[in-house]
Amino acid sequence: MNQLTVRGFDKELERRLRQVAKDRGVSLNRAALILLREGAGLGAQPGTANLVGDSLDDLIGCWSADEDRAFRKATEVFETIDPRLWS
Repeated sequence: MNQLTVRGFDKELERRLRQVAKDRGVSLNRAALILLREGAGLGAQPGTANLVGDSLDDLIGCWSADEDRAFRKATEVFETIDPRLWS
């Protein structure tokens, strides 16, 4: 199916659809497709894997305290500024 007409958008849904379109820099049609796929549990549309999106949001906050400490310890070297690089 290439075309489908959807009627009955309430103001709240319309505002959300327009906000998604604006936030993601896409058309209203593309925003509607994104929300429909997400709502149906289908994830990103095939061929859009390189787009910036929310595909990793499920991972936010899932580390244990030990994993968080290990990550911070392993990456603390990146917090050091080497003054020689700025002269």
